[in-house]
Amino acid sequence: MYIAIEGIDTAGKTTQFELLKQAYKDAVFTKEPGATKLGFKLREMALGGEAKSKITEMFLFLADRAEHIEEVIKPNMDKLIFSDRSLVSGIAYAKDFPMEMTLVLNLIATSNTIPKKVILLELSKEELIYRLSQKENDAIELRGVDYLIDIQNQMKKTIIKLGIDYKFIDAKLNIEQIHKEIKEFVSPPN
Repeated sequence: MYIAIEGIDTAGKTTQFELLKQAYKDAVFTKEPGATKLGFKLREMALGGEAKSKITEMFLFLADRAEHIEEVIKPNMDKLIFSDRSLVSGIAYAKDFPMEMTLVLNLIATSNTIPKKVILLELSKEELIYRLSQKENDAIELRGVDYLIDIQNQMKKTIIKLGIDYKFIDAKLNIEQIHKEIKEFVSPPN
């Protein structure tokens, strides 16, 4: 089963990923962007602000996603896969373009391979402001709080539009409670 963990930066995806690695030792853990050799270079270019146009940035992420699906996701479809981000992020971050267009481009890039389940770690505006103040921000984060909250809202719309089984979790909950909710969603008790 292919499961994506989504959320804007500072939502706690990395922390939850580390806990999931301990809980699901046989699972495959991956991320977008940057999980492949080519993807790493594309990630550096995109997050480093090298792309001067939003179209170029979107295509850098699409190229990474296509490579990621071919090299990591498809060869492991018989296993439990956790991915830090997916096409949900790709569609949400391309919010300046019509959703129908970005949806089609992402489905082409992924060969129609989408997560079976998605967990979205949600942040309030106030919590996001606090968390961003505690770190050095990359080119995307420097676009501001309102931009990131809009991205989070786009993620929710995208998940619903794609019809993926989902769980939205308040990222302000304590780490253990979030982990428990994720595990219950991934492997519901019989």
